[in-house]
Amino acid sequence: MRKSSLTAALQQATGRPAVPSPSSAPDLPSPAGTAEIPPSRTGKKTIAGHFDPAVSRQLRQLALEEDSSVQDLLREAINDLFEKKGKPRLA
Repeated sequence: MRKSSLTAALQQATGRPAVPSPSSAPDLPSPAGTAEIPPSRTGKKTIAGHFDPAVSRQLRQLALEEDSSVQDLLREAINDLFEKKGKPRLA
């Protein structure tokens, strides 16, 4: 089955115009690991965890209420944890 025939079938079924082909699509970011690192992230390391979606919503809501960012709130929380555990505030 040709890719273009699938595109045509989807377009016909949905009544929506076809998605532009890769040759006519706008420039997209490079795949992970190949993009240039923004200066603000140079020398930095990602720290992540998996939490209930309610945690994410509440954290984003708190950031909005405080006119802050999620990253700033996480920095504050990590520094508070370090201090509580007798470690220097590094974040």
